Amino acid sequence: MTLRHERVAAVEPATLIACPQRTRVAAIALTCDDPRMSHNTRQRRFAALRACDRILSGVQPTTMRDRLADMDAGGDLDDQPDFYGDGPVTMLEERVANLLGTEAAVFFPTGTMAQQVALRYGADRSGHPTVALHPLGHLEMDERHTYAHLSDLRSTWPTTEPRNPTAEEITALAEPVGTVVLELPLRNAGFVLPSWDELAAASAAARAIGARVHFDGARMWESTAHLAHTLSEIADLADSTYVSFYKTIGGISGAALAGTTQLAAYARIWRHRSGGQVFQQWPAALSALAGLNRELPRIPEYVRHARTVAAALATLPGALVYPEPPHTHRFRLWLPHPAEALNDAALALAEEEKVWFAAGWQETNVPGMAMTEITVAAPALGWTTDDIAEVGDRFIARLADH
Repeated sequence: MTLRHERVAAVEPATLIACPQRTRVAAIALTCDDPRMSHNTRQRRFAALRACDRILSGVQPTTMRDRLADMDAGGDLDDQPDFYGDGPVTMLEERVANLLGTEAAVFFPTGTMAQQVALRYGADRSGHPTVALHPLGHLEMDERHTYAHLSDLRSTWPTTEPRNPTAEEITALAEPVGTVVLELPLRNAGFVLPSWDELAAASAAARAIGARVHFDGARMWESTAHLAHTLSEIADLADSTYVSFYKTIGGISGAALAGTTQLAAYARIWRHRSGGQVFQQWPAALSALAGLNRELPRIPEYVRHARTVAAALATLPGALVYPEPPHTHRFRLWLPHPAEALNDAALALAEEEKVWFAAGWQETNVPGMAMTEITVAAPALGWTTDDIAEVGDRFIARLADH
């Protein structure tokens, strides 16, 4: 091991997790959606990834024609479209309520809108405008503090540690809260999950202080393996659950808010008031149904293989993987090289060898370390440990030419 690698290996994972530069990831795993990326670079990555024969992280990006075929797999295209939320939208709502074991579920065009309705409901029912949430959660990092600007709600942080709050931290809150939000998994901490006992205890602690429990379950679909419980058993610990249709299962867009019939009635009113009562949303509904049929049964296999992929990537010179083993089929990878060099190497490998390894690298606040998020999906299932080591060596070798 070189001196450089000894120094990198000494970096604590928590240090890296707590201070990465912001990144944004879509279904194709940090390949084409960085808002700072030029249009030409984004198009070049799109074309390169689409032409690849082998993909370790992410999936091939889809065209609009691919999406049309996806809709056909989700329902009968000769049937009538929805009219302000009936037809295929109702079918999707019933499917989600059945999967999560809730009385009802309501379709929303965006997860941001769904989450705000859930928090407003908690404040209205409890009389407490404060929400307990995590500073690394979607509500703070990705949704522009909508709860504060649109609903006049306040936040309090039970913890700043890169994990969901514990029962003890919830019990120790210094002020009454209307809702306690738990994100499953906590994406910006590395897609981390609590244990089942920790989650159950946190839920019980929130209810003991008179708060509702809301699961930000945008990616809850991929949480069942680590928690060793079904989607309905997980959702039973919450008063409301939000799930996304484009994250994990690969739909076009949309989300659902699931819970009681009282919550659903409230949600439909506030969805309309928020501008979410869209005339027709059958494309999103059908693609979500297709994604549930196609991806949901395979996610446990993705999670199992992610452990193999993570262990293999951890053997690269200077590499750090977190969490190890991964809690879901997504995890973070750090390498001791500049992000620009890593992205250039990934693109060159894709264009010249039609192999997609890992891209979307971002600089971190730890000098000399760049980070990306790895997504193990169907294309990665054929990769063995030896395959990853061999391609990883070729990937690293390209850095010397940068």
